[in-house]
Amino acid sequence: MRRRDFLATAGAALAALGCGGAAALPGRTRWDLVLRNGTIVDGSGGTPFEGDVAILNGRIVAVGRALTGTGSEEIDARGLAVAPGFVDIHSHADGTLFDDPRAESVVRQGITTVVVGQDGGSRGPAREHDDDAAERIRHAIRAGHEFDSIGDFLAGVDALPPAVNLATMVGLGTIRGVVVGNADRPATRAEIMRMHALVGASLTQGACGVSSGLEYVPGAFASREELAALCRPLADARLPYATHMRNEDDQLLESIDESIAVARAAGCPLQVAHLKTQGPRNWPKIDAALERLEQARAGGMDVAFDRYPYVAYQTGLTNLFPPWSRDGGIERFLARLRDPATAPRIRGEAVAKAELIGGWDNVQITSVRTDADRGVEGQRLGSWAKASGIDPYDAAVGLLERSNGNVGMVGFAMSEQNIERFLAHPLGMVCSDGGAFAIEGPARRGHPHPRSLGSFPRVLAQYVRERRALTLEEAVRKMTSFPASRVRLDDRGMLREGYAADVVMFDPATVVDRATFAEPFRYPEGIRLVIVNGVPALRDGQRAERRAGRALRPSAS
Repeated sequence: MRRRDFLATAGAALAALGCGGAAALPGRTRWDLVLRNGTIVDGSGGTPFEGDVAILNGRIVAVGRALTGTGSEEIDARGLAVAPGFVDIHSHADGTLFDDPRAESVVRQGITTVVVGQDGGSRGPAREHDDDAAERIRHAIRAGHEFDSIGDFLAGVDALPPAVNLATMVGLGTIRGVVVGNADRPATRAEIMRMHALVGASLTQGACGVSSGLEYVPGAFASREELAALCRPLADARLPYATHMRNEDDQLLESIDESIAVARAAGCPLQVAHLKTQGPRNWPKIDAALERLEQARAGGMDVAFDRYPYVAYQTGLTNLFPPWSRDGGIERFLARLRDPATAPRIRGEAVAKAELIGGWDNVQITSVRTDADRGVEGQRLGSWAKASGIDPYDAAVGLLERSNGNVGMVGFAMSEQNIERFLAHPLGMVCSDGGAFAIEGPARRGHPHPRSLGSFPRVLAQYVRERRALTLEEAVRKMTSFPASRVRLDDRGMLREGYAADVVMFDPATVVDRATFAEPFRYPEGIRLVIVNGVPALRDGQRAERRAGRALRPSAS
């Protein structure tokens, strides 16, 4: 008998006896699901290869060429890429999660895990002390608002459950609001100690990092020293300080310096959120911005950044107005807009901010709170104001007054060439910075930024297939293992034995985003299958009824 025939016969005999890792035992199948003959892009950045992925009890149990076991279900992935489910390192998907836990626009991008609690704002803590949580959590789920603690929030997520996994950072703006309020003043030593305790408790309860939003109130009022003090608990946990920096345009480089200084003083990793060069006059700063981060990395700091693939950002319309004018909360802000002592100065600074990004027609209104203004959603503010016979600044103030400050906007301010460089940079990873929306139901709201429906497919279509700024394997790494490792989700982001079975199957030749700034409520194409914790969530465009997402907490040190 030839050696090859002997090995084949021996292997078959061992399989019949139940020996060998991929064998099917007599009378039952070995695996729940097998994806066959796909192009395995495993998340490591390594060369793709043709093979199979086997799943059992929500875990990946085998990855390799021509696996010999069988599954209760087998799916032919020939001609398709099979990759780890995408991890969105900077997401606001929790904004609609308790109204619509299907997370439709998230799942349809191939995202299986979102990291929320960004830009200094998280769903908890809402107060400083904790007690029996059961009824409180139920009430918060029903109301869909803030939870008393990060632990309560994560328990509330598990109680839904959502269609995707969720990890959360704790927001320093949220914590400052609890302890100090919205006042523009330094925190006292006692207040810093109380905020430090809330950060530590949140990390113990499962937060995967700390975030700041230094262009927003009340985070904008925190000093560098305060930020460093509150980030110190991150050092032992080896979790990141993720910062929406104090400025992303004229003071971009100074803001990067501040971010590095905070993380260095705290001894923690640094994650720069949605790194950008905002406004045409700041586009040339990209070299200096990247050089600062590279130097910090070369000096031993654990530093990285994330970026979404669009030339426009999304924020509140109040962000065009100076932080000092928002001191004390929305009522005082609105009063200052009409106060003769402050109104001219506010007007001057807001008009200058609009001019920095190219004028009022580079401001698109995405949401309002009053039905009377619903028609402005999706329109450019400058053109709408002109058609209405109103000065653009006065039109902005009127919208804010009628919606009590709750007006959303998109600002067209970035360079396409810089986006490509950010996405391709070794320290960069992919994010959406978007929410969870749907073309119907309670999550169809306003006129959102298309990043909420298309970011990850857009990277695969435009920056991998069309522009060739990234290889497929490197893009997938920036969407999977890189962000997962950043927040210490140690069993996510790779196609490896023992890892959670979060998997996406897509067609590299056809995957594409369809959402636009004019028509945002359009789902991407080319995402064929999405599996969350071993359970199919999307298959050939059809959403599954069963939701298998869960709250995730960082792996223990």
